[in-house]
Amino acid sequence: MGKRSVVARIFLASIIVITISIALCAPVNKHAWAQTKYPTLVPSIPITAESALLMESSSGRILYEKNSDKRLAPASVTKIMTMLLVMEKIAQGRVSLSDMVVTSERAMKMGGSQIWLEVGEEMSLEDLMKAIAVVSANDASVAVAEHIAGSEEAFVDMMNKRGEELGMTGTNFANASGLPHPDHYTTARDIAIMSRELLRHPKVHEWFTIWIDYVRDGKNILVNTNRLLKSYEGVDGFKTGFTEEAGYCLSATAEKGNLRLISVVLKVADSNTRFNEAAALLNLGFSQFTAVELAKEDQVIAEVEVVRGVIDKVSIVCEDRLVAVVPRGEEDGVSRRIVLPKKIDAPVLKGQRIGEILALAEDDSIIGRINLIAAEEVRRGNMLRIVFRITRNLLRALFQVNRE
Repeated sequence: MGKRSVVARIFLASIIVITISIALCAPVNKHAWAQTKYPTLVPSIPITAESALLMESSSGRILYEKNSDKRLAPASVTKIMTMLLVMEKIAQGRVSLSDMVVTSERAMKMGGSQIWLEVGEEMSLEDLMKAIAVVSANDASVAVAEHIAGSEEAFVDMMNKRGEELGMTGTNFANASGLPHPDHYTTARDIAIMSRELLRHPKVHEWFTIWIDYVRDGKNILVNTNRLLKSYEGVDGFKTGFTEEAGYCLSATAEKGNLRLISVVLKVADSNTRFNEAAALLNLGFSQFTAVELAKEDQVIAEVEVVRGVIDKVSIVCEDRLVAVVPRGEEDGVSRRIVLPKKIDAPVLKGQRIGEILALAEDDSIIGRINLIAAEEVRRGNMLRIVFRITRNLLRALFQVNRE
């Protein structure tokens, strides 16, 4: 072996050791994730509602809006948040749909839309959720709120905290039912946000799509207040609402093909107009826009190197589906961009956000994005394992030089 070859190997080994030592000592840079506001598309359409909004559910892109940030009373549309909190507690294993809920005097006295619960009466959480979804039962809303949080006041605190987490900046809840209160208000935009979050729990569609059903072993009938279920193909939620102060309100969702839309109208003069205008917004969305699916939920996108981990690499998967919504005829201009670091530092948590995928229009504007997350946990390796890995990589490098 010549002197030059030996020197080259020593130099290469030194570089490798120095590089790994720096990696072991230096912190991994954190990526600064910029928040991008998608461009809003606002075609001309006559809407008499005081406030209205049309959102594509996967990306959150707004396709139409009118006074969408105006604070208004939402009436029973409030119950979307009530149901969302219940579904999240079920997903966490904190409660079960089979739980028997005991009616308090406060719940019994709610009035308005109700199923006439009696003090001390027990009803399953599932039947109460069905009553909330189908007939906007106020007594059922308070009963489940007390079951989840111990009191309606504590539950309302949870509602407001969850709203803040979701970015509902124009909302303040004062109760779980939507009954009139001077400090109870929200916006069309915020209603669309919480409606979109509720879509993460497909079980709710079973209740929202019921037309006629019963509780108390068939003794009490439930008839759905959402007439779009019968008149608009693809509608499978959400909630109607009415009080004198709020007027007629509705958050509706429908799905056709890859495209799911959320239509919100607030403070409409009469019930027929409420359904007609919500349907007109849905028609606008389905007729003028199309959805291009760019990634599926849980799809493996790449592997990223893990520094100082018990394993070398971790699989990166999509947290949600990525759908780009564009005007019809512009589908071919849609592309995606994967944003991922080359390496990350252990430990890594399962579900930890590692990067993102951007949906891009033809002009490179961002029209959608989803998180890329770690598919599994990667614990930090001990010093023996790190030394072993350094030695292994060094030997591999030397072997490669020798082959060349």
